Amino acid sequence: MEIVSAIIQLLGGLAMFLYGIEVMGDGLKNSSGAALKRVLEKVTGNVVLGVLTGALVTAVIQSSTATIVLTVALIGAGVLNLKQAVSIVMGANIGTTITAQIIRLGSINAGDNWVLWLFDTDTLAPIALVIGIILLMFIKKKMAKPIGDICIGFGVLFIGLNLMTSGVEPLIGTSVFESVLGFLSNPIIGIIFGLVLTVIVQSSSATVGMLQAVAQTTAAAGGTVITFAMAYPIIMGINIGTCVTTAMVCSIGSSKDAKRTGVVHIVFNIIGTILFMIVVSILQANNVWGESFWQMTADSGVIANFQTLFNLITAIVLVPFAGWLVKLSTLIVKDEKEKPQRHPELHTLDEKLYISPTMAVAEATKSVAAMGAIAKANFAKGCKQLVNYDESLNAEIDADEDCLDQFADKSDRFLIGLSKVIESDLEDRQLDMLMQTVPNFERIGDYATNMVELGQRLAAEDTAFSEMARKELDIICSAVNEILDITVAAFANNDNHAAKAIEPLEEVIDDMVMILRDRHTKRLKNGTCSVGTGLVFMEALTYLERASDQCSSIAVMMMARDNEAILQNHYDYLREIHAGNDAAYNAEKKRRRDQYIKPLKEIV
Repeated sequence: MEIVSAIIQLLGGLAMFLYGIEVMGDGLKNSSGAALKRVLEKVTGNVVLGVLTGALVTAVIQSSTATIVLTVALIGAGVLNLKQAVSIVMGANIGTTITAQIIRLGSINAGDNWVLWLFDTDTLAPIALVIGIILLMFIKKKMAKPIGDICIGFGVLFIGLNLMTSGVEPLIGTSVFESVLGFLSNPIIGIIFGLVLTVIVQSSSATVGMLQAVAQTTAAAGGTVITFAMAYPIIMGINIGTCVTTAMVCSIGSSKDAKRTGVVHIVFNIIGTILFMIVVSILQANNVWGESFWQMTADSGVIANFQTLFNLITAIVLVPFAGWLVKLSTLIVKDEKEKPQRHPELHTLDEKLYISPTMAVAEATKSVAAMGAIAKANFAKGCKQLVNYDESLNAEIDADEDCLDQFADKSDRFLIGLSKVIESDLEDRQLDMLMQTVPNFERIGDYATNMVELGQRLAAEDTAFSEMARKELDIICSAVNEILDITVAAFANNDNHAAKAIEPLEEVIDDMVMILRDRHTKRLKNGTCSVGTGLVFMEALTYLERASDQCSSIAVMMMARDNEAILQNHYDYLREIHAGNDAAYNAEKKRRRDQYIKPLKEIV
């Protein structure tokens, strides 16, 4: 029963350890997600800079797999190329060793030194938990939650580690445990053991943590211990094992370069392991540094230091060959003739980005802005087709409309999934705004095809607008295209000040529509305009007005993110500014009336 109880305690400790790593990593990502995105985007062709970036990002988010997944997602978004990704992968292997260095804090022997006592995990873990729960329950500021998660994760991590240590103690000295240690004295078996265990646990940090817990416990208990000669092959196997998870993630629904990134990660670690095994085997066979070095007890600190040294030296040795690794990956994952994507900027949303919600929101915003630009350009083409119909442009307009429809469907799924992992109120509001903006941009694209259909009707009936009607359409189309320009630019630049200029122009466009409808009704009555062209003209005004209405909706939603009053009641906000009590609004509206309604009235 004691053995069964020990195994249950060991597994429970592992579960808490894994959970602690995840919570701490989530807190770190949520508190620094925007900064991480900026850092990754600034990686240049300089391989050394890429290595340092990969190490820094991984040290922050405590997961090499997470870093590589983010890198793969940024490759898909066109932010990084394969060579830059390779350098980040090299750095990620270095950064992941920080976890083992943190875990070694548990082996500190404080004695009477109060500073060391403070950093002893038996002291630090409960303090971190107390601070974390205070931040989560009582502090309502934006940064309180991610910092609270970091503290909670840190505390749970070490409590789990202590549970694992306690679970190992009853196993020490048993025949099974001694047999396992005997098997691990073979370096090849050690590598395989580390590899298989990491694939099962799906975390190199957790596997190294388990090894540190077992090594520390056996060292304290006396008797048979894990020696350095037993430990180093296991660590190298762990490094290979973590590549399997990465390769699986990189291969699912990813581009060729994304898959090549996974291949590079595997090749990099396998080459590093082979080189280290050759060198270490030669050193051990020639008894360099003496038998005592190879048979020394591998405690938590020794394991952490070797893992850091192994990954650091491997990176230093292979950095000059980064270009060769890229070429090797292209040989393994060959190029295939693929039909080039129309508007690749609409194909950057990847669920892998969920691992960093902040980065996912930023990439979604960028993609929706690209959608707006395409919808705006398509609407401008639709306006031209209405007045000067050209059959050859229809295929291009239809193709862009298909792209917009497909993106709308894909972005809906992406944003709904993203909503389940977002924790920040600010990002939640941004996400709400995106989910409401996508349908508005999609409708603007729809109106473009509606305008084309009206142009086709005129061409089929071999009729055309009168000279007066053409001049009127030219002015109102200019106004609507301008409001689209302002809306897309304001959205892309996250510029609420520019967004405030949308509503005055939208109100002027509404006035223009009323004026033109009245004029055209009179032309129909006087017989100066045919019924066919008259109906087309009236429908065109409807689509022009609706396009400007979508712009108004987008502007209101942008401002509602930062204004609770607008968020709660859009209609009250619009009613208030339309009441004429805002001097700046009135001035802008007058300027727009002079710009558009004045020349409209001069048409005779």
